[in-house]
Amino acid sequence: MTEDWEAGGFGLYLHWPFCAAKCPYCDFNSHVTASVDHDAWSKAFVSEIERVGALTKGRVLHSVFFGGGTPSLMAPSTVGAIMDAIQRTWPTANDLEVTLEANPTSVEAGKFSDFRSAGINRVSMGIQALNDGDLRKLGRMHNAAEALAAFDVARKTFERVSFDLMYGRQNQSLSQWEMELKQALDLGLDHVSLYQLTIEPGTVFGDRYKVGKLRGLPDDDLSADMYALTQDICADHNMPRYEVSNHAAYGAESRHNKIYWRYGDYVGIGPGAHGRLTLDGIRTATDQVRMPTAWLSGVDRERQESLSGMDQAVEFLMMGLRLTDGVDPARYERLAGQALSGSRIADLQNMGLLTATKDKISVTNQGFTLLNGVLRTLLED
Repeated sequence: MTEDWEAGGFGLYLHWPFCAAKCPYCDFNSHVTASVDHDAWSKAFVSEIERVGALTKGRVLHSVFFGGGTPSLMAPSTVGAIMDAIQRTWPTANDLEVTLEANPTSVEAGKFSDFRSAGINRVSMGIQALNDGDLRKLGRMHNAAEALAAFDVARKTFERVSFDLMYGRQNQSLSQWEMELKQALDLGLDHVSLYQLTIEPGTVFGDRYKVGKLRGLPDDDLSADMYALTQDICADHNMPRYEVSNHAAYGAESRHNKIYWRYGDYVGIGPGAHGRLTLDGIRTATDQVRMPTAWLSGVDRERQESLSGMDQAVEFLMMGLRLTDGVDPARYERLAGQALSGSRIADLQNMGLLTATKDKISVTNQGFTLLNGVLRTLLED
């Protein structure tokens, strides 16, 4: 008998917590340090792979994702040792996707060939902007020319390359974003992640915003116009949205992230890494300790919490409706023990926010701009 997670697949996320500098908008678990003992970190990652591997023997691994932080600061030998451990631990899919997040500096681009030799076949580059003024404001350590040069090296080195851009930046006009996005798509990308700059509490930008010193951010109308324009331009370039913020040519979608969105199982390893793992029929949320020194010590590295059927159903819906593919309502019903409200679905259909059939519920173009509200309506008691 198949288990629910098998509908989404099985992946592995590894979190490298170190960066060369902390970006002012970033609320990820990242730390700046003068030196890293790569050998110690390599052994720690391998030991965690072996621990979880003993619990998940025989599962076919579909994807590996090195996130952070800045994983391109890792020694290629560390990546190689981790990939060797992965191959010893799990059978892998013939088309195993192995992604590494990278900053587009010349130093890190110089390591791309070694990363490929270590087993990386996809790179996701944090370019964020294609003009030098905004890159400086965002605290990035590369300029636009260096980013484009690193992208060119990546495209020649790896089978698949994606990069991130932010819009809704300070004093950015709609026409400026249009020109920048078209410039990016004209590079011949097959995948791009497009995010609106969000101001998170506890970040440098969050502190500035709180005291009124972060000016020039877009209002709600301009933000909505930028999102709508993004969809139109990407569609014109045969890069349609397949998830709220992600666009790809057909077949080039991120397989790893689709495991999350399709509510599969994934192992989370590294400081602050989260996971979802089904063992003996019980789905568990895992959360690894955030501080790098505490994690490296190996003591009380992971917290676990069993998820109820309703917890799982809510997560499934919140993740799955981010995809243009939508979700199977019968899967929600199996997890929750009850069906979604037919009247609420009908109301959302009448408002043009959902489409629904017996086998699929999906969000419309208009619904994506109001996704949080759609979810609240479906899930409210």
